[in-house]
Amino acid sequence: MPAPVDLTCVVHCHSTYSDGTGTVPQIAAAAARAGADVVLLTDHDTLAAKNRGEEGWYGTALVCVGFEVSPVERNHYLAFGLDEVIDHDGMSAGDIARAVADAGGIGFAAHPFSRGSERFRRGRGMPFDDLECEAMTGIELWSWVTDTAERLGGFGDAARFIARPERFVDSPPARNLAAWDALCAKRPVVALGGIDAHQLGLRIGGRVPVRLMGYHRSFRHLRTHVLVAPPTGDVSSDRDSVFAALRAGRCYLAVDSLAPARGFRFEGMGQAVAAPFRLVAHVPRPASLRLLCGGRLLLERHGVSFEYVAEEPGAYRVEAHLPAYGRRRMWIISNPVYVS
Repeated sequence: MPAPVDLTCVVHCHSTYSDGTGTVPQIAAAAARAGADVVLLTDHDTLAAKNRGEEGWYGTALVCVGFEVSPVERNHYLAFGLDEVIDHDGMSAGDIARAVADAGGIGFAAHPFSRGSERFRRGRGMPFDDLECEAMTGIELWSWVTDTAERLGGFGDAARFIARPERFVDSPPARNLAAWDALCAKRPVVALGGIDAHQLGLRIGGRVPVRLMGYHRSFRHLRTHVLVAPPTGDVSSDRDSVFAALRAGRCYLAVDSLAPARGFRFEGMGQAVAAPFRLVAHVPRPASLRLLCGGRLLLERHGVSFEYVAEEPGAYRVEAHLPAYGRRRMWIISNPVYVS
């Protein structure tokens, strides 16, 4: 078997088929320009891009079409691997997750820990109500736009985020990580990093001359890396390979604008293994490395690698932090190795 390759994915993106301002080719071009390999398109309640033959390779960027199941106000769900959208009318969060799974797809709760902004939108969060549902593949652990917007303290913060997001954002909310650790203590729950990219702006004559946070700028930062077989150029095969890696948890989150994360390894990531198990992690440049289990810090050191023998049951995951712009920032978050 060939060694897996590491593809960078921009997850949770909207086009002109829903409430984004870019066409699919424009989004693919922005991804390629930003150095991303894959776009996971998730327009609201539509597979129009797939039905119109726009899923595929655009030069170096592969566009994989899913959709965001989008009830009013809450329980949004990113669904992949389906040929038809889910009629969510009257469905609960658990009903939606089960409908996606029953149809053979995989699904991830979108911005599941959303609470709304006390400063701008008091009480209008968009959470996911049933994170205990076993039909759910995983969660959007870090929602780049939603999590940041809900923490803005005022218009000055908003301006700083729009102008220099790499300076403003340093980590996902701690409560997201704590809630995820609690979920993973019960069963495997795959984590993704999502952008929720819309490229807010005014579209004129096929272009968007006035915009906030263009796709290219959004795609430079938080990405979900998938470990897959080398792409073949066959759209169906390469798309299914990406979805299979997401389903299995062979993926990790990285802020590639801090430093390219390709080359990160955490042996056994996404797998269920028996104790004792030798955990081996490696990063492509020196960083502050942390090994956690159930939210409990087991090891912390500076360097490019570590080994640790896991003798107790639990979900073991890795974080890597880098200093940038005057403070320590989250660089990489692995999915767990599940030791029993």
